[in-house]
Amino acid sequence: MIICTKKMDYPLGHQCQRVQKQVLKVNVEKERASLLYMKALANRGSVDAVWQQMASHPQYLESFLRTQHYILHMDGPLPLQYRHYIAIMAAARHHCSYLVSLHSAQFLRVGGDPQWLQGLEAAPPRLRHLDHINKVLAHQPWLTSCSHIQALLKPGEQCWSLAELVQAVVLLAHCHALCSFVFGSGSDVDPAPLPRGSNGTPPGYCLSDAANGNANVPASLTPPSGQVTRRRSLDSSSEMLGLKEKIQKSQEEKERREERLMQPQTPQQADMEEEEELSCSADPSRFITDPDFGYQEFARREEDHFQVFRVQDYSWEDHGFSLVNRLYSDIGHLLDDRFRSVTTLPSSHGPDLKRAIWNYIHCMLGIRYDDYDYGEVNHLLARELKLYIKAVACCPDATKSPLCPLPWAMLKPSERIHVNLLIMEARLQAELLYALRAITQYMIA
Repeated sequence: MIICTKKMDYPLGHQCQRVQKQVLKVNVEKERASLLYMKALANRGSVDAVWQQMASHPQYLESFLRTQHYILHMDGPLPLQYRHYIAIMAAARHHCSYLVSLHSAQFLRVGGDPQWLQGLEAAPPRLRHLDHINKVLAHQPWLTSCSHIQALLKPGEQCWSLAELVQAVVLLAHCHALCSFVFGSGSDVDPAPLPRGSNGTPPGYCLSDAANGNANVPASLTPPSGQVTRRRSLDSSSEMLGLKEKIQKSQEEKERREERLMQPQTPQQADMEEEEELSCSADPSRFITDPDFGYQEFARREEDHFQVFRVQDYSWEDHGFSLVNRLYSDIGHLLDDRFRSVTTLPSSHGPDLKRAIWNYIHCMLGIRYDDYDYGEVNHLLARELKLYIKAVACCPDATKSPLCPLPWAMLKPSERIHVNLLIMEARLQAELLYALRAITQYMIA
């Protein structure tokens, strides 16, 4: 027998350790995606195509859902009905039937007046007064001026408070940008509903397990890359309790609906249910005025040089973040986290391409960076890719402009989605910069 006392290296063992670490990292991402799917399922009863695509980037999806939940459901000066109606107005500018239908249903769920869904003219005057700034931010944000802010804040019976207006502007910009993602990802038509079990959930999905964080997410709910397996525990006891409450309320509402179905209906009740069903699939054109107003090329002529938005004069980091966070508590941190999340997502094409896409979108919307060489845009972005970016960022309206396919045929699904996420967040920041600069000008006037 040969006994060797010298310590020996085992290259294969080191490789196994590296593989184990990589597997552990992948499992963490899978569990995060699983938790996000469970939350979406508890909130809506299904996971639609938009969340399915975003779930290929769990870190970003978590940031996006946190921001959206805060804007639509958490503390803020605007009533819940107003928030969803403003979202309808924003989505209608791009004829996004998916978002119009989604927020119409949520508008009714929070007690909104069904009459408002007959069209913009049926809404209260305060909401109708938002129509002009909604139109400008959606299509030509560089036209946003101090006068728009002044008109909305002008003292009177239908005036807005500054805090209300800031929340409304954030919501408009959020929904405009989300329209771009919906258009680019082809999610405007929601897929057929998943088959439901007797308790209203997908087959194989157990509500009690979901509340305890031990549910296996059905295969039909997995994102394109198949990165969803199961979640063993929730992040905190408060989240677990909140999820249980939502699931219990969802079950109670379903039982009440089933009881109503078992009872004979009067003609008036039948008419009301039919009206509610029709209103949730309302025609987006009901909620817009001046339908011919749309995106136009931002012409950088000598006589119009003053229109160029120079980032060194007003930036998100130095100006927009602090203002919006002061007037709408905590939203600045949530938005900033979204911007950072999307720009730090891993990509095989490197940071230069991501910056070129971001700056190209801002350039089309009249925003310029003096420290950036715009020759890089033509060098890094092929003509077909620029056409795609322009369509998704500036004209996300399937009724007017068919979408050109993304030219990178060899891209992985997650990388294609990453491009659409970059477009969405760059557009969101551009609209916010114009709106917040106008509010700043109003405040110092």
